[in-house]
Amino acid sequence: MALVGRPNVGKSTLFNRLTKSRDAIVADFAGLTRDRHYGNAKQGRYEFIVIDTGGFEPTAETGIYSEMAKQTRQAVAEADVVVFVVDARAGLSAQDHEIGNYLRKLGKPALLVANKAEGMTEGVQLTEFYELGLGEVLPVSAAHGQGIRTMVEMAFEPLNLPEVDDQAAEAQQSGIIKLAVAGRPNVGKSTLINTWLGEERLVAFDLPGTTRDAISVPFERNGQKFELIDTAGLRRKGKVFEAIEKFSVVKTLQAIESANVVLLLLDATQGITDQDAHIAGYILESGRAVVLAINKWDAVDDYQRELLRRQVEARLPFLKFADLHFISAKKRQGIGPLWASITQAYKAAFVKMTTPVLTRLLLEAVQFQQPKRSGMFRPKLRYAHQGGMNPPVIVVHGNSLEHVTDAYKRFLEGRFRKEFKLAGTPLRIEMRTSKNPYADKD
Repeated sequence: MALVGRPNVGKSTLFNRLTKSRDAIVADFAGLTRDRHYGNAKQGRYEFIVIDTGGFEPTAETGIYSEMAKQTRQAVAEADVVVFVVDARAGLSAQDHEIGNYLRKLGKPALLVANKAEGMTEGVQLTEFYELGLGEVLPVSAAHGQGIRTMVEMAFEPLNLPEVDDQAAEAQQSGIIKLAVAGRPNVGKSTLINTWLGEERLVAFDLPGTTRDAISVPFERNGQKFELIDTAGLRRKGKVFEAIEKFSVVKTLQAIESANVVLLLLDATQGITDQDAHIAGYILESGRAVVLAINKWDAVDDYQRELLRRQVEARLPFLKFADLHFISAKKRQGIGPLWASITQAYKAAFVKMTTPVLTRLLLEAVQFQQPKRSGMFRPKLRYAHQGGMNPPVIVVHGNSLEHVTDAYKRFLEGRFRKEFKLAGTPLRIEMRTSKNPYADKD
C-alpha cells in the first residue's frame, strides 16, 4: 500500500497510525530519499507493507520536487494499491487534480481518502473531491484513528486477497524450505541463483508464490525440497532466467516475510553498508532464520578480509547467532557448505522444546546465576514453555519478571541456544508475571 498526496496532508501521520509507530521496522534504505519509508502494518485480517512518500508533484521536472516525484512513482509501481490522501479542511487544490489525473491514467487500484475530517460531517465539505473522478471519498482522521479500519478494508477489497496462512504449520506440512536470497543490488544474488540452478540441472519454472508478483523457483538437493523466493528480479525468457538487478524494496521485504530462511548476501568489495544493516534489521524484526554470506571473497586481499570480519562484528552484532560464510558465486567457491547452514537454520526455527526440559534449563540457570534484585524484590523465575515457532518463542513465568534485565535475558538465551542448538534463528524470550498455583505449597 502506497500513501501519496501533496505535502502536509497527513501521509506520515497515517503511516505511523498504520504501523503503530514501530520505528524499528521502518526501513530507511540508503539510496532512497528520506521521505520514502517502508513499514509493516496489520489491520484486521490484513498484514501488509505500507510506503510513506514525500509530497507528490507529478509535473515537476527539476530540483528536489522532481526527485521526490520520481521516488513516489517508484513507490506506486511497487504497490498493489494506492491510497490518495487529500486534506479535508484545506479543500481541493490544483496539485490534487494533477495527482488524480496521474492515478486515473495509471489504472492501478486507488482509494481517495480525505484526512483531517474529525468533527466534520460528510456532506458538503467533501463534495468537491468527487471532481477528481476516483470514486467514493472516504473521510478519516489519521491523528485520531477514525475510519482507518474501513480505509484498509476498502483499499484491499478489489484485490480479493486470500486469508493469511499459518506459515509455520504450512511449512512443516509441506516439508519444503522456503529460501529467500536478499541483499543490495549487484552483490551477486543472480549469479549465485544461476549457479545453483546450473549445478542442480533443474528446469526452473514460474510457480505462483506466496507473495504477489514474486517468482518462486522449486528445486531439490540431496532429497530436500526447496522453494527459492526471488528478490533479484528473475524473469523467464523462453527456458532461461535472466537476472535483472533492479532493486525493489517491497519485493525484498515481501520475500523475507514469506521465507523460512533468508540468505543475506554481502559484497566483499563494498564492505558492510547502511543498506546491509537495514535489511539485516528487517530480517531480525521479521523473526526469520538467517545465514550470512560474503560474496566476491576472491576479489579482496588478506588485509581487506580482516577488515570485513571486524565490520560484520561491529555493524551486525545482532546477527551473531547466524553462520557466516565466505564465498565466490562466480567461481563457485565455498557454496557447498551454505546448504548445511540453511538446513540447520530451518531446523532451529521450527524446533520443538518441551516444557519439562525448558523448565529444567531455566531452574539450572537460576541456580547458577540469579537475576539482580530490584529494590526489595528479586525476580523469581518458576517455569517456562514454548510459545511459538519461526522464530522460537520461550515464555517464562514467575513473579516480578518486569524487573529482569536485558543482560539476564541474554544469559538465559545463551543457555537455551546451547541446549537446543539454535544456530541461525532468532530466539525470543517473553517474561510473564503470573501466580504459580503451587506457590503456597513451597
